[in-house]
Amino acid sequence: MAAKQTPVRSVRGRSIGVRSWPIWELPDWLVAFVTIVVLADVAVLGVAASAVTFHAHHLWLFAGLLVCDALTVELTRRVGENTGMVKDVYATWELPAAILLPMVYVPLLPIVRFALTQWRILKAPVYRRAFSAAVIGLSYVAAALTFHGLVRLAPGAAAHPASHATAWMLCAAACAAVQWTVNQILIWTAIKGSNPAVRFREQQFAKEPVYNDVAELCVAVIVAFCVACSWVALFFAFPFITLLQRSLRHARLVQDSRVDAKTGLLNAATWERQATTELTRAVRTKSALAIAMLDIDRFKVINDTYGHLVGDQVLEEIARTLTSQLRDYDLAGRFGGEEFSLLLPQIRAVDAIRIAERIRSSIAAMSIIAPGAAGGERVQVTVSIGVAALDAGTERTFSQLMSAADAALYRAKGGGRDQVQMISTTRGLSAVSGASRGINGAVRDDQASAEPSVFRRALTS
Repeated sequence: MAAKQTPVRSVRGRSIGVRSWPIWELPDWLVAFVTIVVLADVAVLGVAASAVTFHAHHLWLFAGLLVCDALTVELTRRVGENTGMVKDVYATWELPAAILLPMVYVPLLPIVRFALTQWRILKAPVYRRAFSAAVIGLSYVAAALTFHGLVRLAPGAAAHPASHATAWMLCAAACAAVQWTVNQILIWTAIKGSNPAVRFREQQFAKEPVYNDVAELCVAVIVAFCVACSWVALFFAFPFITLLQRSLRHARLVQDSRVDAKTGLLNAATWERQATTELTRAVRTKSALAIAMLDIDRFKVINDTYGHLVGDQVLEEIARTLTSQLRDYDLAGRFGGEEFSLLLPQIRAVDAIRIAERIRSSIAAMSIIAPGAAGGERVQVTVSIGVAALDAGTERTFSQLMSAADAALYRAKGGGRDQVQMISTTRGLSAVSGASRGINGAVRDDQASAEPSVFRRALTS
């Protein structure tokens, strides 16, 4: 947060204006990469413009595709621009342009679209819009070159698509695949360069993003084929594409309803539902499982001392720590306020407390700097964790296991905070670890009283 609020000139001695853009905080090679991509797109557009011969048919088709693109932007304006890696439907208009129009129109359509987005929806840093338009433009240029190279292998397909439907659509599908590949390479080079912690597999190869990509490109190929036969198909395609756009946004709304907006973890209702399912499976298969409740120590003091923006940053950093420390099939959620809940399937009690201790120590080592006149102050963050382990072959309900984890957390808070305590379903209170006391260590003399956790308060209210 402090870095975003500090003028760039204080970092590299640059003045305000263009040189204050956050792009200058990126590695030099990434700045060069972004610049090269934008210049390459401009160069392609310039070369194509110098060699083009304009025809009325091409101009009308470009105008029709541009109107559809602009209307799609206007529909997006009503609900706001997508963020993250969520896909939209612009390829359904821009891929046909790459296939059916001369090269000069190919990079031009994304430029116009992003200009409209900047004007009508949300004003983002100009260099980001320029880079995005350049990446998409170059990916469509590569797609256009692929299509025109392949369609020559099927004589007559370019002039008469309906008579050579199979060959034509296979060439268009290969063109779409090339566009997707080039776009992913360029985009993810920039994303990983600016944030190496981002996981490509989770962001792009999850079920929903892959389905969205395939659906969008398949529809784009169909639209391109129909328009190649008759440009009147645009009038019939637009209502169908708006329906697809709404379906993609519905998927995003479903995802948003499952996660906590501030941390990106599962919200309490979704975590409880999935944790209950996992617990039922563990009881049925007689496998081990653990639930952990994590509470930030003296979080109100952090908010009162440094402000709620720093408090929000603490929540976000803890969420990132949890994600990095847990396995892919573990479940992490924000239980409420400053509390988080973890489900650790197929894990023994001794391993569960080791994972909890690793999480506790990682959070204690976090470096969060609160803005200040003297260059900022490090915010010390600690957590207390209560773990409840379901031993293999035992039976407990979700409520019973949560109550056990909550009791362990309540004891950790009362035992001095910044520690882990665990309750096993067969052995009772079985382990304690943390900075305040070691395994089987004694409670410190200065231990402080603790307020009941969210779960305990819910049970007693």
